[in-house]
Amino acid sequence: MSYSATLTLQPMVQPLSDNHRLRLFSGSANVPLAQEIARYLGMDVGPMIRKHFADGELYIQIQESIRGCDVYLIQPCCKPVNDNLMELLIMVDACRRASARQITAVIPYYGYARADRKTAGRESIAAKLMANLITEAGASRVLAMDLHSAQIQGYFDIPCDHVYGTPVLIDYINSKKLEDLVVVSPDVGGVARARAFAKKLNEAPLAIIDKRRQSHNVAEVMNVIGDVQGKTAVLVDDMIDTAGTILEGAKLLKEKGARQVYACATHAVFSGPAISRLSSGIIEEVMVTNTIPLASEQRFDQLTILSVANILGEAIWRIHEDSSVSSMFR
Repeated sequence: MSYSATLTLQPMVQPLSDNHRLRLFSGSANVPLAQEIARYLGMDVGPMIRKHFADGELYIQIQESIRGCDVYLIQPCCKPVNDNLMELLIMVDACRRASARQITAVIPYYGYARADRKTAGRESIAAKLMANLITEAGASRVLAMDLHSAQIQGYFDIPCDHVYGTPVLIDYINSKKLEDLVVVSPDVGGVARARAFAKKLNEAPLAIIDKRRQSHNVAEVMNVIGDVQGKTAVLVDDMIDTAGTILEGAKLLKEKGARQVYACATHAVFSGPAISRLSSGIIEEVMVTNTIPLASEQRFDQLTILSVANILGEAIWRIHEDSSVSSMFR
């Protein structure tokens, strides 16, 4: 199921004041999203040769002059994460060596974002390592969407603009005219995100699921803080990976008397048993955005995919025009 969100953003009707200096290129991770962004900006995705050698090495060549141009490279670091990250780094390096004036890495989904701090000894903070790699490759700026934690912005030694996919999710939920809404955070760490989401939904009440995580991708749900009896619960998170947290949360909400349970997240990672869990019938509808492309076998009847192309396109335009991005769509 797909839905075209109706936001106040409209396709560009006036050419950018310095449009000849703006160039847009796409990695292989999410070409449809890059094409949507290009349509919003009223331009085409730039030509580029991409091929693999027999041993798997990647070769990239930009097929037009970008000397003195502001280049935007669209590449989410989704599965296969390492391949897509390496492709982004090579694209950045190719543009740097082609004398681009400014190179912005547009990363709709930032991989390794969950490894953002040390929770035990002798472990890597991979989110910081990834930021270092992108910076050292030659990126001048990063545009990211819904980072797992806001602190990741500080891992970059170059400007990092952080925008949110929340507007399209809220717009869609409002269009459904659901009654007796309660916004639910699936864990204590997501309370700030859920609170901001609830505020935009006409100050909807907030509930929190208290859980104890035993290991990565395994969550034990313990209790619900807040009133969900007879209400329509909307679980809000930044990503859905194996869907264990979302499914257990939905079951608990039903046990506590919630009439219906919806789930929404910006990033549809959908690993392992996610599809069978989300399509089991416990969750009424799962709303995600197109930051990560989904194959046909990853789609199911309860799934709704919303586009964030206009938001990213608007952010690119504002960066290029030296306008404010930090206040966008809060």
